[in-house]
Amino acid sequence: MELLKIAVKAADDKRAEDIIALNMKGISLIADYFIICHGNSDKQVQAIAREIREKALEHGYDVKRMEGFDEARWVLIDLGDVVAHVFHRDERSYYNLERLWGDAPKVDVMSELNS
Repeated sequence: MELLKIAVKAADDKRAEDIIALNMKGISLIADYFIICHGNSDKQVQAIAREIREKALEHGYDVKRMEGFDEARWVLIDLGDVVAHVFHRDERSYYNLERLWGDAPKVDVMSELNS
């Protein structure tokens, strides 16, 4: 849960929009949590992805891989228990991961960050 909070805060710090955290335990074998968010430009998408990676590393977490950074349409950051999906605004509605993983309960990490 700590890694989830670190990644969400990093995304929020770079003004990621519509940040959603999904509890994937028992739904996906890939990760315990998914973070889905978007930026409004290629540069913002890259800034969000870079911040998530850097903050995870600063706190001693491994970044297993990062894909899609150069294209900045959909950047996937694999942090092990947490996978962050940083979309360009135009791509997010196209892929609609929230609907795809609609069974997954949302985790309200934003309220914890603001408290």
